[in-house]
Amino acid sequence: MSYDSIYQPGLFRGQVVIVTGGGSGIGRCTAHELAQLGAHVAIVGRSEEKLRRVRDEIENDGGSVSTYVSDIRDEETVAQTIDTILAEHGRIDGLVNNAGGQYRAELKTIKTRGFEAVVRSNLTGGFIVMREVYNRWMADNGGAIVNMIADIWHGWPGFSHSAASRGGMLTLSECAATEWAESGVRVNTVAPGSIASSGLDTYDDKDTSFIQNEVVTGIPLQRFGTESEVSAAIVFLLSPAASFITGSCIRIDGGAPNARRGWWDLQPVRNNQAYNGFHRAALPSILSEVAGKP
Repeated sequence: MSYDSIYQPGLFRGQVVIVTGGGSGIGRCTAHELAQLGAHVAIVGRSEEKLRRVRDEIENDGGSVSTYVSDIRDEETVAQTIDTILAEHGRIDGLVNNAGGQYRAELKTIKTRGFEAVVRSNLTGGFIVMREVYNRWMADNGGAIVNMIADIWHGWPGFSHSAASRGGMLTLSECAATEWAESGVRVNTVAPGSIASSGLDTYDDKDTSFIQNEVVTGIPLQRFGTESEVSAAIVFLLSPAASFITGSCIRIDGGAPNARRGWWDLQPVRNNQAYNGFHRAALPSILSEVAGKP
């Protein structure tokens, strides 16, 4: 059994694509799909154990993959990692800037150190990786970059530190799309909403009820998205079909930002089936008994 991608087999044959945060969740899923489509995938993350597990999965499925333990927040380490990838594989055709994270907290309770830590993970680290990949390879050879943001539209109460950093990544990507166009480098973003990914299991116990009972009530499509639905958008933006798309964002959120409470009562949804091409996908533990799961 292998990844059931909607894209043409061999689409990325001969290409090298970096996926940061490739040891779990959306990054893991995306790495699997790209490998299934012929890319050599260089997965980057902080946990050697997680990276090794994903490497073994991809190799067992017949894909080509290498792993690099690196903290994207550290400039020197990132530069060394990019140099190593180029020395070992000779090129970098795509970058999926996926690493990051956040926690739920009221704005008034967030310490400066916590705010800065989230911004460094979600914005500064992504900037460092973008810059080093561009300066070391893409400036002379072109390429495609896809940066991860989130459903930040109209604000994100309870996650203001992440909203600030993801919003910064959106405008950073728009700037890079213009500045780097002369090199043939396209820079886009994807904005996942509520996705049934392993990341949901990292939230504190105090958030369990909210995730299980409240999240989908504000989503027009009345369900969580799948990792495969995010990966499909990323793969499209890396592909030749997106050659005239740069500085743009694809939302993968079930229409959540469009639902204005009080003006329209959301109804049960018919005729919408979740796409899940990832043969190794596993439902997060927190959603195992919840309605609205994909």
